[in-house]
Amino acid sequence: MQHGEQERVRPYDGGVTEQVIGGPPRRRSYPKGTRRRQQILESAIALFAQRGVDNASLRTVGQAIGVSHTALRHYFATRDDLLVEVYRAHEALSADDRCDVSKSAVGVIIEAADRNRSIPGLVELYATLTTDALQQRHAVTRKFVRDRFRSLRSSLAARIEAAQRAGRVAADIDPLDAAALVIAASDGLQIQWLLDPDAVDVGRSLSLLERLVPRGREPGESA
Repeated sequence: MQHGEQERVRPYDGGVTEQVIGGPPRRRSYPKGTRRRQQILESAIALFAQRGVDNASLRTVGQAIGVSHTALRHYFATRDDLLVEVYRAHEALSADDRCDVSKSAVGVIIEAADRNRSIPGLVELYATLTTDALQQRHAVTRKFVRDRFRSLRSSLAARIEAAQRAGRVAADIDPLDAAALVIAASDGLQIQWLLDPDAVDVGRSLSLLERLVPRGREPGESA
């Protein structure tokens, strides 16, 4: 297009296509690609929170959030890329930097489960990712889920180790094994809750784990 020539307004396309409506020649004024990408992700988060991820494709997601298929492909080459990045962005936006460092591993997961009660569609997205990760053809998803599990096990294990030093958890329990158990319980309960929400209380069921883990001795306490 020549400078000064008016371009017809197009539907929102994630900022890939420049939109100019008359006026003097100027440089492109739309936000940088990273900002457009974040806008798309936030719109997709809202979409999945409301509708879930059933039958989601790049084309149907683009139509639902008002972004052209071409624009969506510019930022996310495949459906797997989009779903992984939507969930990653969701976790980043919902992360609580003020999380009490003294809170137990189970307590952290219970808090997350309580937040998830209002966004079943994103819980469904997570369940979809973990299922897809079992298939070799979903390599991007497999790496994301595996790395997330590793990171979460490490984070929860650190809390369990701190509880052991404080005498709140028995010293002979392996922290990584206990962390894996907490994650497995949470994931399994959330799937049951998605299928039968009136019959399953994820937080209440998870709280039983606190009672099942043997209590250690307080520092200085004799045998």
